[in-house]
Amino acid sequence: MIVIIDYGMGNIGSILNMMKKIGAKATISSQIVEIEQADKLILPGVGSFDNGMKNIQERGLIPVLNKKVLEDKTPILGICLGCQLITKSSEEGTLPGFGWIEARTIRFNFRDNPDNLKIPHMGWNMARPSKADPLTDNLEDEQRYYFVHSFHLMCDHEEDVLMKTFYGFEFASAVRKDNVVGVQFHPEKSHKFGMNLLRNWVGF
Repeated sequence: MIVIIDYGMGNIGSILNMMKKIGAKATISSQIVEIEQADKLILPGVGSFDNGMKNIQERGLIPVLNKKVLEDKTPILGICLGCQLITKSSEEGTLPGFGWIEARTIRFNFRDNPDNLKIPHMGWNMARPSKADPLTDNLEDEQRYYFVHSFHLMCDHEEDVLMKTFYGFEFASAVRKDNVVGVQFHPEKSHKFGMNLLRNWVGF
């Protein structure tokens, strides 16, 4: 069973619908018992970093998530804000993140960019694999995903970067370290591209 973690922030209904479309058995829950029994976890999220961590903390989910991810090695997928929450910290707030990926979440800075790119980065964009991985196996060469974000990941270790996207400069749009995967884009809003990527993740 895949548990989509409900901590009060995120497109959880859209993610559940997409999982059903690809034939994956999933449920939405904030119950510790159900999270403990999950075979895989999805950490969604839309909104601010501190609000996300605060909501997770108030629901008493930090200990069980750390145990599942760090001790049990349960596969987890962070989406959008959920991807940022798996890093150590964010310029958007003061609370610590989970730190499952050694990375920081920083704001886009285009002060010196002659193209005057807008923030947030919103709409469809390419995400290109930067290394071989089961998550990106057999995907189309032109992989397009839907983005809505003002912050992006800065990884401490290049080997944790799984996919890159160009928006003024190249940034990490997907990361992976062992059982922890994060994607800055929204696969649940990315039609066939998102479906194919999620099928790969479910098949880990």
